Amino acid sequence: MHALMMQIPLLVSGLIAHADRWHGDTKIVSRTVEDPKGLLHRSTWREVHRRARQLANGLRHLGVREGDRVATLAWNTHRHLELYYAISGSGAVCHTVNPRLFDEQIAFILGDADAQVLFFDISFAELAARLVPTLPRVCHFVQMSAREALPAGFPAELLAYEDLVRGHSERFDWPLLDENAACGLCYTSGTTGNPKGALYSHRSAVLHAYACALPDSFGVSACDVVMPVVPMYHVNAWGLPYVAALTGAKLVLPGPLLDGASLHRLILQEGVTLSAGVPTVWAGLLQHLARHGGDLGRLRKLVIGGSTCPPAMRERFEQLGVTALHAWGMTELSPIGTVNAPRGDEEIISSEARARRRAKQGRPLPGVEFAILDEDGQPLPHDGESFGELVARAPWAIRQYFGRPEREGFTPDGWFRTGDVATLDPAGYMQITDRAKDVIKSGGEWISSIELENVLAAHPSVLEAAAVAVPHPKWDERPLMAVVLKPGATLGRDEMRAFYESRVAKWWIPDDLEVVDEIPHTATGKINKLALRTRFRDHCWPEDAAAHTTATATGDIVDIGVDLIEQPG
Repeated sequence: MHALMMQIPLLVSGLIAHADRWHGDTKIVSRTVEDPKGLLHRSTWREVHRRARQLANGLRHLGVREGDRVATLAWNTHRHLELYYAISGSGAVCHTVNPRLFDEQIAFILGDADAQVLFFDISFAELAARLVPTLPRVCHFVQMSAREALPAGFPAELLAYEDLVRGHSERFDWPLLDENAACGLCYTSGTTGNPKGALYSHRSAVLHAYACALPDSFGVSACDVVMPVVPMYHVNAWGLPYVAALTGAKLVLPGPLLDGASLHRLILQEGVTLSAGVPTVWAGLLQHLARHGGDLGRLRKLVIGGSTCPPAMRERFEQLGVTALHAWGMTELSPIGTVNAPRGDEEIISSEARARRRAKQGRPLPGVEFAILDEDGQPLPHDGESFGELVARAPWAIRQYFGRPEREGFTPDGWFRTGDVATLDPAGYMQITDRAKDVIKSGGEWISSIELENVLAAHPSVLEAAAVAVPHPKWDERPLMAVVLKPGATLGRDEMRAFYESRVAKWWIPDDLEVVDEIPHTATGKINKLALRTRFRDHCWPEDAAAHTTATATGDIVDIGVDLIEQPG
């Protein structure tokens, strides 16, 4: 028997229409890209909706039709927000592209997606010009600026964004699309091969926004001031441009200025209550506060994801009166899968148990299902100790990569293989112990690089730490720590090893360290373990146990001795 309910499709255009109708006067604040000082542009949800309709007409004028891919190379700005809704609302596919990738990767992505139009910010004009010869399928190039800011000598016909908006009527009726029609296309970072596309539907985007707005998720309401620091070119800024429209929240878009000082000014000036980004961004904010002092105003919550949030970072924000919510997700999950929100039993469990929970990636959002599998693909118990390959399914998880074979990256019964190694406990909390390709296998036993990094990140001399597996003549692999020190700080090998005592199993303790000026990161802000493994693959393990050294922030290091650690088994 079918229910007698209205069949109204879940569409991205419904989000912006709702924001206009009921929260039309709520402010949208955006740093501009054209001005080197990042002057602020002020708008409203009503104005964003009006200009999105004009832009939708402009897209039609360019010949864009339903299903066509329209690409963007852009920061978090009001224009990018308008594009989000104009493209998807009109039935085309908003194809955000990460400008931090190599030119060859960007060209591959745009070609693989068969993008017909490319919008780009002024700061990416040179990049777009370099790409033109590699993009024969792109029919139109649009710089996101006024006509007077167009560069001379661009190697293709170049249109101005403001002409495309102002030259068309604001009357546009959003089409009543099938909610399963594609609305967005994002690509993975492609660290181990060509990037792969995740093609999102209107239904998946709207359901993901509803789930992220829930109290046990991001907890967003119309009273919030939301600042997505995570880029809009990276998995739709974790869905926050949709969540803000859904809830009618004020939206603050930081543009290209993501340094600690610039973010701090925006947080205080605009009364930001909730923000989201990767740990490296928040490390910059904490460094700014450590140097210059000050508080975080009305900020009450940070969503931290992309890579593991060190406990020391979470504790420092709590000292500043800000709850740091650890979240986990993937491009293939739209991206949010878990948020570390408390449960109702927090008051009756021990403080140690609460601390263990808070170190985890969190509980799955409603609709998300997880399982962990052993090497034979068999389910493992959710006891918080058994760890194996994490697989997932959800209403906003992909069922196939764009243009790829149907079962590539999936179990035979259709669960997505995340590539993470994890545990699940009886309360539903998931903990990533490592990426499958980053886990350190020493003497037949697994060591979590993530846990080693979290421990050393709490050392007072350490600014950032990364653990990588390096070949070892006896143990197959051993952990090597790559460390960025705070200015003027020192850290010796013996001091490092002593710091790990009682914090991890003895045989986990890293045997050596290298001080580096900078730890490489991927285009999405994650530690680039592949680059570190390549750099240190010929590392010479010290053999003289009596030798000692002190590493300094200059990056100099002397070979040191090591006692071989006998491991279980």
